[in-house]
Amino acid sequence: MRVLIVEDHRELAETVATGLRRDGMDVDLAFDGEQALDRAAQTDYDVIVLDRDLPRLHGDEVCRELTKDGGEARVLMLTAAASIADRVDGLGLGADDYLPKPFAFAELRARVQALARRDQPAVPPVLTHGDISLIPAQGVARRAGRRLDLTPKEMAVLELLLAARGAVVSAEELLERAWDEAADPFTNTVKVTVSRLRRKLGEPSVIETVPHAGYRI
Repeated sequence: MRVLIVEDHRELAETVATGLRRDGMDVDLAFDGEQALDRAAQTDYDVIVLDRDLPRLHGDEVCRELTKDGGEARVLMLTAAASIADRVDGLGLGADDYLPKPFAFAELRARVQALARRDQPAVPPVLTHGDISLIPAQGVARRAGRRLDLTPKEMAVLELLLAARGAVVSAEELLERAWDEAADPFTNTVKVTVSRLRRKLGEPSVIETVPHAGYRI
């Protein structure tokens, strides 16, 4: 899941981002309205957590811009104003949900997860290939009944490869969908992660490297 946090209070933004990353989400940050629109134009986000009171460009204008052409990203608006009128205004701008400050992180996380599930194609509760199985909702992967000790990135790569059902997934797509903007596109992080995943999956090997194309199961 790719999430953009738009919040000018840097400490709060970093705290929220850290918590969501611990839950396996890929999180980018923007600290003003103009930066938020720049990032949204470059990256397809599942959810955008948008503070309403932003410098340079107000959150209301950002929300209008994000939703005017039927953008696919779901918008969760944050604000210190908690009146019903403020909530109605926020939803009227095109936001999908509204959360007043201060908020409990557990509630924000639950709302982000709920928004990300909207209008997405149904994901099989269990992804399988041969004796390999993965339950995305639980983050549990097994091979031949043995539970695999995978890192969040290894789990994300395995899910993308299994969901592709034998189609080739490029390294660029893996990097974009399983990592956030902190990942250096010029490093061999995908190659290293796939190599570790291969080792943990064991023999016989099921991940094939397709020269100049990517990887497939």
